[in-house]
Order: sequence, then structure tokens, then C-alpha cells
Amino acid sequence: MTFMAKERVYITTSIPYVNAAPHVGHALEFVQADIIKRFAELMGKDTLLLTGTDENSLKNVKAAEALKITTQELCDRNSKLFKDLVDAINLDYDIFFRSSDKKNHFPGAQHLWELCDQAGDIYKKEYSGLYCVGCEAFYTEGELENGLCPEHKTKPEMVHEENYFFKLSKYQDKLLKLIESGELEIMSKNRRNEILNLVKGGLDDISISRSVARSKGWGVPVPGDPEQIMYVWIDALSSYLNGIGFGIDEKNFKKWWPADVHVIGKGISRFHTIYWPCILLSAGIALPKRVFVHGYLTVAGEKMSKSNPKTAISPIDVLKKYKSDELRYYLIRDMPTFEDGDFSLDGLKDRTNKELLGDLGNLVSRVLTIAEKSGLKRFEGKPVLQEKLKLDEIKKGAESLDLHETLEKVMEFVRSCNRYINDSEPWKQSGKQLEESLYNLLEAIRIISILLYPFIPETSEKIAAKLGTKVESLDDCAFRDAFLGSVAKGEHLFKKIE
Repeated sequence: MTFMAKERVYITTSIPYVNAAPHVGHALEFVQADIIKRFAELMGKDTLLLTGTDENSLKNVKAAEALKITTQELCDRNSKLFKDLVDAINLDYDIFFRSSDKKNHFPGAQHLWELCDQAGDIYKKEYSGLYCVGCEAFYTEGELENGLCPEHKTKPEMVHEENYFFKLSKYQDKLLKLIESGELEIMSKNRRNEILNLVKGGLDDISISRSVARSKGWGVPVPGDPEQIMYVWIDALSSYLNGIGFGIDEKNFKKWWPADVHVIGKGISRFHTIYWPCILLSAGIALPKRVFVHGYLTVAGEKMSKSNPKTAISPIDVLKKYKSDELRYYLIRDMPTFEDGDFSLDGLKDRTNKELLGDLGNLVSRVLTIAEKSGLKRFEGKPVLQEKLKLDEIKKGAESLDLHETLEKVMEFVRSCNRYINDSEPWKQSGKQLEESLYNLLEAIRIISILLYPFIPETSEKIAAKLGTKVESLDDCAFRDAFLGSVAKGEHLFKKIE
């Protein structure tokens, strides 16, 4: 059973660190999660989407120290930047959850700890290890690349302290079975194989606390030990539970958990596909159904990073020139769903001018102009364009979450409609022939407004308004016996970007 077969669908983005302002790579993840939610809604599901910010990390403490402000001031300022971005990119979220929220986050994080402790899976010991602040994770010598963190290309610091450990090794065999059986689905196949290899290679117990001294007292206190702060990833992962009422509102929690899709980047896949399920197994909490792992956005082949001025392209700056739908479209159209994709402003401009303006905008404008001039009030005919609509493939793509390929299938139909109008030349037609051509084109555009809604919602609603129709359900994506809307030409959907 796919997650779309459920009546309720709970989706989460990752909750990014707020040590710096967001870059366009964050926008990609927000858009992907939003598309999944909107498709679920078009399938008639009750949906909930959680996003937010991860604020209890050592990297946030260090960033605040560098700016000579308090960690709370840094978190408040940068969390607002992420909130501004999700609003600007038109993310249809239900919950924006901050992990510095002592009222709604700390109790759930501590309760999760207590459940794992009651299961006998937490113990204390002295430990020395190589720690990357950027990853907020320990590495072994063998995991480093030329002595550097494989993710951030920086040299980890040697840390020696006494802290708490979680018995990750205890759950190795159980986790392996869950992944191999598909009960815990990791998307894509490549990511699944990577995680399987890690698990088969053996799991070591993990450190799950930091000393108050090293964490500067910032974060969630370990229950019963005032000298220790919970490891940031343990408390951050619990946000997915706490945001829906874990330990506070049990009725709401039971309604939505388990999560149907965690949308994350590949750099944090082991936390979500190894640490997280094992912690949940220990606590006796159901596992999420799917972990959707996308690739990185790169700039000239180099990974985007908040701390690298060469690659940290501000999405808010991009949105000063481009509409949110134009950026949303480009991010999905040009980026493979599960692999890395290179971002460029030239690419964004090209897709906007050639496809949104040239293909989609031009189609809608031409058809509405001809329909308006025709004087016809009713449009009927044989649905010859229906055979060009690969609706089953589009639905299958939406359910399998291959967003890039799904968008391509929709745009293939847009191009088919443009070929139809060029071949039939309705501006030269009259009478029944013109009525049938316009019937096909108006019904096609109505269907396109629905299929494109998850990707470019504002534009889709504008198209529907021009047609006097509504975007409501995927069940409406079949040619009706007649076009029942009312044509109103109005302004062009897109303008050429110079």
C-alpha cells in the first residue's frame, strides 16, 4: 500500500540549522515537500506538513559567539529568515516548529530520552573522538577523507569527555530487516543501498549527550543529570514527534504519527535512516514509512553551503527578480529528484522564458484569445487530445514521488497541446470545427491547471480563474463531455526575463 492510499498523510522537511541564512538548496527541499503535500490533497487526503528550524546545536553557539550576540538572539534572527523563505516560496505548511521552544519541544525530547533509558539502552562512559562541528557528529579515522570530514572538508577536533551513549548496535539486525523488507522505505535505490552497506558493516553505539561546559549550557538538559545536554541530533529528530503533540497532546499525536514521508538531504541520511529508527524502536514508537532523500544543489559543480559565499545563493534575492512559481518550476524541472543538480541563474532564466512563458503561457494566451473572439458559449466535441494525456503515468509518478519525471510528463502534454493548435490552426476555423478544437484545448488547459497545481500553485489558480473552473481533485483530470467554464482572457501569466 502506498502512503497515498492512507486517509491522513503526515509529511516533514528536515529542520535546518540556523547558524546562517538559508540558501537555494533549502528552497529545493521546501518545494519538494510542498509538492508531495499538494498532490496528496488533490487525491483527497487529510494532510499535515511540518517544517521548522534546528536551534540547539554547537555550531549555532559558535556562530553567535563570532557575532558577539546571544545564541537565542542568533536563533530568533535566523529562524525568521527561514520562516520568511518558506512563506516566500509558497510552502503550504501547517506547523513551523522551533527546537528552542522550551514549552513545546523540551518535554517531548526528554520523554523520548526517558523511554530509551527505561528500555536499558542508555549508559554513561568516558570517550575520546574526532568531532565535526559542521555535521555535529563524531567520525572514526576510517570515515575521514585525507583526515578531513567527508561532508565539510574540514579537520575534526579531538574531543575527550564523559557522556551518555545509546546502544545503537543492539538494533542492527532489526534495522537491517526493516530496510530490506521495505517496511522502512529509503528513497532512492542508491541511498537505500548506501545505508544497507553501512548497517551490514556494523553499527557502533553512539554518543547522545554533551557536557554543559562544551555546549555552553545551550540545548535540552539530560533528564536527571544537570551536567549534560542532549546531543543535538537526538533532540532535533524528536521535533517530528513533538510538533504534533508527543508527550503533550496524545490525541493529536496518535492521529498523525507515524510520519508518512521525511523529506531530507543526502548529507543527513544516516541520522534519519539509522539513528532515528533505532531510537524509535528502543522507545517503542512506530517508525516513519518513507525517507525521501534528495541530492544537493551545486553551483558550477560545488556543493551549496551556508558558510561558502561562492555557493550560498540567497533564494530571497532570487525572488526579488523571479516569481515563486518560476523558481519552484526550475528547481524541479532541472534537478533530478534523487541526485545532485547544478543551479544557475542562466538556467532559471532559460526555463522561465522558454517553457513557462513560451510553452505554457503562450498556450493559455492563444487559446483564450481565440475562444474569446469566437463568440461561442458552449464547447463540445470528440476528445482527441485525451490520448496525449498520460494520466496514469503522471499519477504513478506522483505516488512514487519522482517529482522531476512527473513534471516532465505534464509538460509533454503541454507541448502536445501546442502542436495540436499549430496543426489544427483554429484561427482559420469556424462553426463545428472551431467548437471542437476549442473544446479540446480548453478542457486540456483545465486539466493542466490541476496537474501543475502542486508545482506552480499560484499560476494554476490563475489559469483556473481565467477558465471559470477550480483546482480541486485529480479525479477531475479527464475530458468531460463539454467544457463548462467561462472564458476570461486577462493578463499574461508570465513576462519575459531579460
